Amino acid sequence: MTRPLILAIDDDRSVLTAVEEDLQARYAHDYRILGATSGAEALELLRELRLRDDPVALLLADQRMPGMTGVELLQQSRELYPDAKRALLTAYADTEAAIRAINDAGVEHYLLKPWHPPEERLYPVLDDLLETWRPPAPTADLRLIGHRWSRPSTAIREFLARNLVPFRWLDIEREDEAAELLDLADLGAERLPVLVLGDGSTMVDPSPAEVADRIGLRWHAERDVYDLVVVGAGPAGLAAGLYGASEGLSTLVVERTAPGGQAGTSSRIENYLGFPAGLSGADLTMRARQQVTRFGAEILTPAEVVGVTRADPYFVLAFAGGEEVTTPALIIATGVDYRTLDVPGVQALTGVGVYYSAGRAEAIEHTGGQVFLVGGGNSAGQGAMFLRGFADEVTLLVRDENLDATMSRYLVDQLEAADNVRIRYHASVVEAKGVDHLESLTIADVVTGTTEEVAADALFVFIGMAPRTDWLGGLVERDPGGFILAGADLGTQPPGWPLDRPPHPLETNVPGVLVAGDVRYGSIKRVASAVGEGSMAVRFVHERLAGR
Repeated sequence: MTRPLILAIDDDRSVLTAVEEDLQARYAHDYRILGATSGAEALELLRELRLRDDPVALLLADQRMPGMTGVELLQQSRELYPDAKRALLTAYADTEAAIRAINDAGVEHYLLKPWHPPEERLYPVLDDLLETWRPPAPTADLRLIGHRWSRPSTAIREFLARNLVPFRWLDIEREDEAAELLDLADLGAERLPVLVLGDGSTMVDPSPAEVADRIGLRWHAERDVYDLVVVGAGPAGLAAGLYGASEGLSTLVVERTAPGGQAGTSSRIENYLGFPAGLSGADLTMRARQQVTRFGAEILTPAEVVGVTRADPYFVLAFAGGEEVTTPALIIATGVDYRTLDVPGVQALTGVGVYYSAGRAEAIEHTGGQVFLVGGGNSAGQGAMFLRGFADEVTLLVRDENLDATMSRYLVDQLEAADNVRIRYHASVVEAKGVDHLESLTIADVVTGTTEEVAADALFVFIGMAPRTDWLGGLVERDPGGFILAGADLGTQPPGWPLDRPPHPLETNVPGVLVAGDVRYGSIKRVASAVGEGSMAVRFVHERLAGR
């Protein structure tokens, strides 16, 4: 396989030579290093590479170049290599331009000249960018043959994408290769999807669990007893798994769908401390998963906990497949699901034009289309800004008269400045129509009651959240909405509380059962707070184990 490319661009040949030498010293074993002396030369080279289908991992461009600045080059390069990482090399006087580039041009990082010593000022940044560009483990040479308007095809496609498994999507109606592969495998197109594995074997209309088995995802626990079990692998659950394992606890993290939770579906998280360029939910998930497994925690996915019983001082968790594991300490970090839109036509078209997350696969499928989003929170705003790069027009439908109370100001500013984003206030969807996929929406004005039918290629729904707590039965106290009560919200002496002290922060009415993240009553619903709660919960786990 052709080694991926790192391209350095600087009009000063002496600087370009120095950059290339430092890149060669560190990365020549795994990457090809090329240089260009202008933005125009770099774009021409990228076009040639694209024609050859050569992978490009990283672009490192100087800002001050005649004819085309580094920011302009990096912005234009997105059309050719949207997934390549981008860094700007700049002088201190140009830092404001670099920060604007982060906001406007998709630049992940900027580096100040001089960058010596590279071991401190260059390599750590580029190492991080390249690590997140690489296809994550587990890797597989997979080709998924399906129909774009098939729910089973969409389900497997989403499962692979959410679990960060590289694969090629082949639409039976658009790709000649899809029909060729089916002929070679002596299969028809009656039962789709078909997954073709690297060894040439096939799976016809598989379930996510069957796919997980074949490609090496772990969804069976290795042990019967753990010091700590974390249910849910969003930011809170991954943080709990990380700190539990790093502090020597045998730790199991269980996730029913894919690591990352709701944050993992976010196209861009821009207000998480330490990432000035922002990062996608997939990037955050990949980094976190690597950390958690490096410290020895087990992550099971897809694996669903369907019940829990007390056997003091332990808890026995039952899995959907019939397995059981036992633990003295349980952290509930199951997060929330987006609420479904309960109007005529939506349920039948879910997965074939109606979606509850805005991932890259869905965005590409609706390139050049008329896309609508329902919701007024940050998830809706982030989704709209992501989809605007693919759709011809994005319309955000908001029931309220403005977004001031529900969306971060930076997102509102971005939406209002975007040339292909429209915001319709006092608007709601009352019906979705289509035969085998979404074709139109009926939109109502919630003030006047008037309705309008509009053509629509896709509808993305972000209308609030419901906690994942049904599996707990009556084990812990919850509010009427299903969110778990903990700490001071339980009062100083909850009914049946067996200890002399009041419950710790994040501790439920059952000693040894803690809660972290969005599923907790009164939580902040931010990635940073979820990570903080997940790590803090492990502190109280240690007290539980010491007291046992």
